[in-house]
Formats: sequence, C-alpha cells, structure tokens
Amino acid sequence: MNSRRPFWKEKTLEEMSPDEWESLCDGCARCCMVKLEAWDTSEVFYTSVVCRYLDQQACRCSDYVHRNTLVPTCVHLTPESVPTISWLPTSCAYRRVAEGRDLEWWHPLVSGSRHTVHQAGISVRGRVVSEEWIHPDEAEEKIVRWVEF
Repeated sequence: MNSRRPFWKEKTLEEMSPDEWESLCDGCARCCMVKLEAWDTSEVFYTSVVCRYLDQQACRCSDYVHRNTLVPTCVHLTPESVPTISWLPTSCAYRRVAEGRDLEWWHPLVSGSRHTVHQAGISVRGRVVSEEWIHPDEAEEKIVRWVEF
C-alpha cells in the first residue's frame, strides 16, 4: 500500500517539476476568459468572451506552446506570479496550492478524470463565445457573475 501523499500536498509550487506544474491545470479555462478592469476601482470583471485560441470543447489552448507569442497579454502563470494575480478564481488549483488548500474533488488529479471539471460546472465549456465573434465594444455587455472569487 502506497501511503505517500500527493505531490501537491508535499511540494510548494516552486518545488514542482514541469510535469507536476502542468498537471495542476484542471482544464477549467477560466483564465482564458476576457477580463475587464474598472479604471476607477481596478475591480476585475470576467466576461463570457474567451480567447480566440481556446478550444472550447477541450477547454485547452489550441496553440499552447506559442500562446504568449500569439497573445502577448496572455498571462503566463509561474510559481512567483500566482500569489500576485488577484483575479484567479478561488477554484484554481494553482491558487489553492499557493494558499495551502487542497484540490477539489472534481480536479482531474483527485478524480482521475478530465471530465469531472466539466461535470461539476467549473469549466467554461458551453458557457462562452470566442472573441472572434464579439466586437470589443460589446465585451462589457458580456460580464458574468458565475466565476467564484
């Protein structure tokens, strides 16, 4: 019987291998949602608009390797940046681990399935539209409240 604790309970974000780091992504794609920031309060609002490179069925970037070149504003999560990004949802595994919390039951590393994040209603699947189809002036009309903080 293996009594070893899962790596996310044993290691800090900084201590994780590249494979462990990548496996923390639950595939919710909430980080791919277009966010608006109020100029007067700096409050961040999520919209139901997502990056044109998001494969909405898989909830994964269709060109992950080149994402920061294709979209210079795409946030590149690092162990150092995670604690500073206030708009990461409370459900985000990177945020949870950084805050010393465990992963949720629906996370693929816990459930053993990439489908539970969708079954639990955490992912953006079926709830968003690509930025290709929305005029930038219409983004404010697409603000959503279903993202947890």
